[in-house]
Amino acid sequence: MDKRKVDENSKNEQLEQFSEDKEREFLTTNQGLRVENTDISLKAGERGPTLLEDFHFREKLTHFDHERIPERVVHARGSGAHGFFQVYEPLTEYTSAKFLQDPSKKTPVFVRFSTVVGFRGSADTVRDVRGFATKFYTEEGNYDIVGNNIPVFFIQDAMKFPDLVHSIKPEQDNQIPQASAAHDTFWDFVAQHPENAHMIMWLLSDRGIPRSYRMMQGFGVNTFRFVNAQGKGRFIKFHWRPMLGIHSMVWDEAQKTGGKDPDFHRRDLWEAIEMGHYPEYELGVQLLEEEDEFNFDFDILDPTKIWPEEDVPVKWIGKMTLNRNPDNFFAETEQVAFCPANIVPGIDFSNDPLLQGRLFSYLDTQLIRLGGPNFHEIPINRPLAPISNNQREGYNRMTINKGKGSYFPNTVAGGLPRPASAEEGAFVHYAEKVEGRKIRARSEKFKDFYSQAKLFWNSMSEPEKMHIIKAFHFEVGKVKDRSIRQCIVDMFNNVDGDLAVEIAKGVAADAPQMKGGSPVTKKSRNVSQELSEHTRKDSIKSRKIAILAADGYNYAEIESVKKALMDAGAQADFISKFRKMLKSSDGKEMEVDKNYEGAASVMYDAIYIPGGQESVNILKMQGDAIHFINEAFKHCKPIGATGDGVDLLAASSIMGVNLAEPGSAVVTDRGVVTVRNSSGSNAFNESFIAAMKEHRHWDREKKMQVPA
Repeated sequence: MDKRKVDENSKNEQLEQFSEDKEREFLTTNQGLRVENTDISLKAGERGPTLLEDFHFREKLTHFDHERIPERVVHARGSGAHGFFQVYEPLTEYTSAKFLQDPSKKTPVFVRFSTVVGFRGSADTVRDVRGFATKFYTEEGNYDIVGNNIPVFFIQDAMKFPDLVHSIKPEQDNQIPQASAAHDTFWDFVAQHPENAHMIMWLLSDRGIPRSYRMMQGFGVNTFRFVNAQGKGRFIKFHWRPMLGIHSMVWDEAQKTGGKDPDFHRRDLWEAIEMGHYPEYELGVQLLEEEDEFNFDFDILDPTKIWPEEDVPVKWIGKMTLNRNPDNFFAETEQVAFCPANIVPGIDFSNDPLLQGRLFSYLDTQLIRLGGPNFHEIPINRPLAPISNNQREGYNRMTINKGKGSYFPNTVAGGLPRPASAEEGAFVHYAEKVEGRKIRARSEKFKDFYSQAKLFWNSMSEPEKMHIIKAFHFEVGKVKDRSIRQCIVDMFNNVDGDLAVEIAKGVAADAPQMKGGSPVTKKSRNVSQELSEHTRKDSIKSRKIAILAADGYNYAEIESVKKALMDAGAQADFISKFRKMLKSSDGKEMEVDKNYEGAASVMYDAIYIPGGQESVNILKMQGDAIHFINEAFKHCKPIGATGDGVDLLAASSIMGVNLAEPGSAVVTDRGVVTVRNSSGSNAFNESFIAAMKEHRHWDREKKMQVPA
C-alpha cells in the first residue's frame, strides 16, 4: 500500500519542522549556550587587546564571514512564493503523473521569478528575460518546470550557453554595464549567431519589461513528453497564463521605476499576497502526436522556435495559486534549487539539444552553489515523498542513516532499499528508438533563422512595432563599434527590410542598399500582448490608482470613486505634498498614504483627480502634481477627473484629448475620463473603470510632445 499522501498543507507542515520558535527569550551561541553580552568583545583590560578565547566573538564573526553563498550565475535576482496547483480534470489519456489525475488534490508548489542577466542586487525593471520556475512537491517526488516568460531561447544548443552568458554579462575589462544587454559584446554575439533573431524580437518587445510577475506569462521553452500508463508518448510544451492578463511597462516608465523602487516587482508580488490578491496562473500544454513530429516547416525540437497556437492549440489543464510569502528569503528563495531533470513518472524528455545540456548543467551548478551533493536536504528542496537510497556522506549531510547497509544488493540490511517495479511506482525511461552516427551537426530545419522572427514581427500591433524599433535604438545605439551596429542592421534585413531601415535610422548605421526580408506572411495572434486572447481586459483586480489632492478637496467625490475602485478589486493611494491629515472642503479628514518624494506615476496603473476648488488651486502651483499627470498621460495610462479636478488636467501639458465642459455628460477620450457634474459619479465610475480595464491607451495624439 502506498502511504505517500500529499495535500495543500503538506509542504508547509514539513517546513514548520525546521522553523525557529519566535518566542524564545534568551540569546545563545550556536551550541545553545546562553550569553550575557553580544556587544563588547572580551579584552585584557578596558583598552587592551581582544582575547582569542572569546568563543562567542569568534563564532559570531566567523558565521558572518561565511554568510554569502555564490549567487546564481544567471537568474541571481529573484523573488519566490508558496502556493498550490490543481488539475481541472484527469489527464489519464496523456500522462500517468499522479498530480495530474485528481481535480480535488492540491499539490504544494514553490515558484521563483527572476531576471536573468543582473547580479543579485540589480533592479527588477530592467529589460531582460524573466525566469518562471515552479517546483511541484508531488507524492511521487519533486517535479520542476524551469521556464522563462518568453517561449523561445537565444541558442539552439547548450554548448553555446557559456558563450551567450559571457557576452551578455558586464564586459570583462570594466564590469559595465550592470543588468543590461546594451553593449558591444552582447550585440557582437548576436551578429555572429543569427539563430538569435527570433529571441531578440521577443526580448526587445514589451515582453522584456513586464508590469509585474503577476501579469507575466511563463513557458517551459523546451520540448518534453507526456507518457501514459500504456507507454504511449506525446511531445508537449508547457504554458503558464496569468489570470490577470499579460501586461507590460513602457521603456521610459521601467527606467524611472528602477530608480524610484529597484524592488518594484519583488514588492508588488509580496504586497499582493499579503493583501490577499493571490496571483493565479493557468497551466496549459501543447500536445503533439509523435507521428506528426515532422509535419511542420520547423523542427519541433528547436528551442528557438514556437509551435504556433493556430497549428498546435493549447489545452488548459489546471490552475496554480500563490498564497503565501516565504518566512525567510535566504532559507527559501535563495536556497531553492531547480533542475529540469527533476521529473516524475508520466513525464519525460525529448532530444531538444538545449534541454539535453540543461539536464546536466543545473545539477552541476547546485553542487558548487549550495555546498555539495546534499542540497536536497535543505528544507525548501526536500521532497514530500520519502527518500531512501544508499547515499550517506558528503558536505552538510543532515540525515542520520541507521544500520550497516550502504550498498546494493546486500544481506546486512535485508536487501533494502530495493529498486521498485513500474507497477510499484518506479520511473521508467521512455523507450525511444535512437540510432545514428556520432556527429556534431544540426538538422536542416534548425538552419531557418528568420521565418519565425518575421512571423513575430507580422503579429505585432503598430504600437508594439514602434516599441521594438525604439528598443533597437536604445540597445544597439549603445554599441560603440560601428561595424557591429551595421552587422545588426544587415542581419535584421533578413527578417524585414522596413524594420532594418528603421533600426538604421537610430543607430548611426547605413540602411540596407536593397531591402530584404523573410517571405513569411503568416501571423500568430497570441504572440502579441495587445491582440492576444490571453490578455484579459475585463478586470481591474489588484490595480493601483493614485488619487492626487490637497486641502480643500471634495470628500464626497473621493469617497464615491474610491468605493467603486475597491469594490472592483483595485487599490487606491492618497497622494499629496506631505504625509499628513488633509481636510476636505466640508471639514472631513483623510490621511495621506504617500508624498511626492515617495511616489510617482510610474508606480501606479492610473490616476484620479477629485474636485474641490481650493485643492485644485494648490495642485496647480505644485510642479510635482503637474508632472504626475503629464507622465501618466505620456505612458498612456488611464486618467480620471471630476468637478474642479478637470481644471487641473486643463492646466497640465496633456494634448489631443477632449475634456468635459460644464453641463456635459461624462467624456471619455483616449483613456482620459472627465465629468464636471459630480452628481453623475456612477456614470464616471463605470467609465473610469472601463478605461482602466484597457490598461493602456496607445492612440493618444501628441503624447510624445508632453514634457515628462
